[in-house]
Amino acid sequence: MKPSLLSKLDQLSHRLEEVGTLMNQENATADMDQYRKLTREHAELEPVVAVHTAWLEANVDIRAAQEMMSDPEMKEFAQEEWDAAKTRVEQLEIDLQKMLLPKDPNDERNIFLEIRAGTGGDESALFAGDLLRMYLRYAERCRWQIEMVSESPSEIGGYKEVIVRLIGENVYSKLKFESGGHRVQRVPTTETQGRIHTSACTVAVMPEADEIGDVDINPADLRIDTYRASGAGGQHINKTDSAVRITHLPTGIVVECQDDRSQHKNKAQAMKVLATRIKDVQLRAQQSSEAATRKSLIGSGDRSERIRTYNFPQGRITDHRINLTLYKLDMVMDGDLTELTSALMAEHQTEQLAALAESH
Repeated sequence: MKPSLLSKLDQLSHRLEEVGTLMNQENATADMDQYRKLTREHAELEPVVAVHTAWLEANVDIRAAQEMMSDPEMKEFAQEEWDAAKTRVEQLEIDLQKMLLPKDPNDERNIFLEIRAGTGGDESALFAGDLLRMYLRYAERCRWQIEMVSESPSEIGGYKEVIVRLIGENVYSKLKFESGGHRVQRVPTTETQGRIHTSACTVAVMPEADEIGDVDINPADLRIDTYRASGAGGQHINKTDSAVRITHLPTGIVVECQDDRSQHKNKAQAMKVLATRIKDVQLRAQQSSEAATRKSLIGSGDRSERIRTYNFPQGRITDHRINLTLYKLDMVMDGDLTELTSALMAEHQTEQLAALAESH
């Protein structure tokens, strides 16, 4: 293992001891905020230090096996021990490299998930509804909170556009590779000839911007319009100008929110979405420049790229970025996304490791 990596692991081991001592002190002084920070840091450091300790022990086993090889009677047994320890060391080194890869600062954030119908008319809107259900079922499995932000239903069901907020642990890290074009191939319910149609939707997964400091929005750059809400909500919602439309003039980003009766709440929600969209534009620009130096387009921020095809007649789902095909479409549409998300995360880690090897 590289000396720089060993030095970093030694520092982390010392820091874990330090954090343990500080936790005992803070526990006594009852500063709960500081105690929570230390607990979180301890939980992040502990698994890395445990793997480092296992790596050190495996290296001790290698040296012990080498010493035994000088004894002719022990040579065969020692060789087996050496081989086993060597395999352990190699695997543990890979594990440590993965654990020490730079973390995406957005991984732990909540997200705004936006689904828009694309080509394919009514069928595309129905597919947008199916995708929303898929993500919401997955969110339920992960025990995340779900908050509807805005919806524009189509006449026959589904959505022209829908935005939901997902709140929970590591939401962005699990869904960040879902952004892009999703294509469906199936026989629409409106099709009398039984022909397979192809339509598409666009999915955007945007890490939620912090309330303060994450995105600097100048009030002079905003045009805010209020209007009467339409659609569901009863008589009250239609009698007042509670719906809010905010236009960010420098970028042309427009956000509308009309789901709440209160204009104040709609404006606050729209500002949250606006900040998140501006942050998202900045993030995609950064990801695109990074992707230009990488082979894969995972996380490139390119929304126009077709990332996945859902073929209903064959029960097949294909992720084109990693050439993964699964014949379990029903399970995926019911929210069983773990195999897909894990494969995408693993591929991203492999990319990062390759980039790390090239840089040294």
